Amino acid sequence: MAVTLTVEGMSCEGCEQTVEDALKIVDGVENVQADRTSNSATVKGDADTDALVNAVNEAGYTASV
Repeated sequence: MAVTLTVEGMSCEGCEQTVEDALKIVDGVENVQADRTSNSATVKGDADTDALVNAVNEAGYTASV
C-alpha cells in the first residue's frame, strides 16, 4: 500500500530528509520519498495513517492525508 501525505513547511533538502527520517521510524514503513516542490511525502508499507501524520507533525511540519 502507498499513502501520499501533504506536508507543509519543507523548504530545502534538509527538510525533506527530516520528514523522511521521521516517517522511516514508524512501524510498517518500507520506503519514503519526500518532495518539497510538490509539498508531499509518499510512504510505502502498511503503517497507520494517523501515526504517519503524527510523526511528521512531531518533526515540526504540518501533515495531512
